[in-house]
Amino acid sequence: MSDSPAPLPPALKSLGLSADRPLVIVDVDEVLGLFMKGFGGFLESRGYEFRIDRFALFQNIYRPGAAEHLEIGEGRKLFDDFFRTHCAELEPAPGSIAALNRLSRRTEILILSNAPAEAERLRASWLKKHGMPHPLILNTGPKGPVTAGIVAQTVHPAAFIDDLLPNLDSVAEHAPRVATFQHVADERLRPLAPRSERHPRIDDWADLADAIEHAVLR
Repeated sequence: MSDSPAPLPPALKSLGLSADRPLVIVDVDEVLGLFMKGFGGFLESRGYEFRIDRFALFQNIYRPGAAEHLEIGEGRKLFDDFFRTHCAELEPAPGSIAALNRLSRRTEILILSNAPAEAERLRASWLKKHGMPHPLILNTGPKGPVTAGIVAQTVHPAAFIDDLLPNLDSVAEHAPRVATFQHVADERLRPLAPRSERHPRIDDWADLADAIEHAVLR
C-alpha cells in the first residue's frame, strides 16, 4: 500500500503573508523560546530530574537518583502533557523578540514548529503574548517538504532558522535556494549541539538578524 501524499502547505495569502517580500521561517523551541528550561521546570514539578548532559530530550529525563534515564515512552507522554498544558509558559530566547521586530519591518515572518496539534492554541497565545503574533504552522517530521511548498509561492529570497540539523538538512534538500541558519538558545546546550559547515551557527540573535538580512535583502 502506497503512502498517502503529504498535505499541501497553506497558501501565503491565507496566512496573511505577502508573496512580494522576502520570507523568514523560524522555529520556536530553542530558537524563539527556552524550551529545555521550561520543560525542565515542568518535569521537576512532576517529580523528575532533567539532566542536560547530552543533546537529547527523552534521554535526559530521570527519576530522582536513578542511573538510567526514563523509558522513552514515558518521556513522550510527559512531553505531550507539557505541550497540552504548559507550553505557553516558556521564557523568550534572549534577543529573539527584538530581532523578529526588526526583521518584520522588511520581511514576512512565518513560525514553523514541530509540536503536537493540541499545542496550537497555547503556542499561538505565547507568540502573541510576547509580541510575536506571526502566523504559525504546526508540523510533524522533517521540515523540508512544508518549507519547499511555502517558498515555492514566492520568487523572493527566504531564510530558515532551526536548532536541529535534521530539519536544516531537510530544508537544504527540499528547498535548496533557502538560506539556512542554526541557532541554539540554551547556553547549556550549545557545547553539546552538533554543528555543520552546511548551516552557519549563530547563537546571538542580533548577529543572526544581521546574517538573515544579508541573505534575503539583496
